[in-house]
Amino acid sequence: MLSRKTLSRLPAQFLLLGAITLAACGKTQAPPPQSGAPEVSVVTLEQQKVSLTRELPGRTNAFLLAEVRPQVTGIVKKRLFTEGALVKAGQALYQLDDATYQANLASARANLARAQATLKLAELNAKRSNELVKIDAVSKQDNENANAALAQAKADVAAAEAAVQSNTVTLNYARIASPISGRIGKSSVTPGALVTANQAASLATVQQLDPVYVDLTQSASELLQLRKEVAAGKLTRSGDVPVQILLEDGTVYKHEGKLAFADVSVDPGTGSYSLRVTVPNPDNILMPGLYVRALIGAGVRENALLVPQQGIARDPKGNTSAMVVNQESKVEARPVKVSRTIGDKWLVESGLAAGDRVIVAGLQKIRPGAPVKAVEAADKAVPAQNPAPGAAAAEAKPATAGAKQ
Repeated sequence: MLSRKTLSRLPAQFLLLGAITLAACGKTQAPPPQSGAPEVSVVTLEQQKVSLTRELPGRTNAFLLAEVRPQVTGIVKKRLFTEGALVKAGQALYQLDDATYQANLASARANLARAQATLKLAELNAKRSNELVKIDAVSKQDNENANAALAQAKADVAAAEAAVQSNTVTLNYARIASPISGRIGKSSVTPGALVTANQAASLATVQQLDPVYVDLTQSASELLQLRKEVAAGKLTRSGDVPVQILLEDGTVYKHEGKLAFADVSVDPGTGSYSLRVTVPNPDNILMPGLYVRALIGAGVRENALLVPQQGIARDPKGNTSAMVVNQESKVEARPVKVSRTIGDKWLVESGLAAGDRVIVAGLQKIRPGAPVKAVEAADKAVPAQNPAPGAAAAEAKPATAGAKQ
């Protein structure tokens, strides 16, 4: 060990170099940074056939609806149905007091019997007169009078038969029947109530609920845009496309409907037109007046490109872009245009092509122009891990975007 005196004789440069060396020895040297391209997950885009749908609001309506009203005046004698039950067409619902109508029918039948007896006598007189006029036993005028009486008797019988038929119909109206098959609601009258013919208030309402109608409204501007896309060849109108019904709580109704018709006029107040869908309802889950949403087919795009939502970023101005691995295995920022969501993917309108490799995971480790190692994602539906800046904003829009389309 050097003495203090020896150290004082060494040059200052040697002392400084030794201090630096000792300080360096007291620390662990950091390893050099590792070189190499980061690994990212990509999805290679492929053209595919996609059915485009639009989500439209609507309400359910009964397939058939009949308001039961009396056709004759009378006192309600008995109610013949259970409220809320299923009834069949022609089933009796109310019985009115029909004593007066039965008496009228009996009188009409008696008049018919008298007219028939008069007709028989007139036939005999006319037959006898026709034989006697041949031998000039009666005058021609008397013969003509006999034949005229026969014709009048026939007319009287026809009138009496019509009166019997009319009174029979009136008597039958006293027993009020259901015009259709369906489920009947509550009764607005009780036994003892007076009802009048063709009154404004209905006695009860019968509704056929299987199937049901779902009446939808769609913007006329969407229809025009759809027609433009069809004319441009971007879309192919599909024929008989099933319509999926979403209940008010968001659950999917298990039976699919079919488009019945589209209205030919636009409501000037709302700028929309009406669509009607027929939906099976064997379990009576869909009640009239229920608010639902319908996913209805708008058309088919033959060569569509779908990109996972994780691969699309949106800036504060609303512009969308994607990170793509080019042929040189370098990152390239690509501005893209997307129109709507289909499941967990965006429908690409421009900016990307079939064969492009879109980065969906590992976006936080890259920058444009940097080399990367692309690994094909195992599942096309990549979970939303490590989203690109602005991707969260893009993912927050699927439900809204789908509903507006």
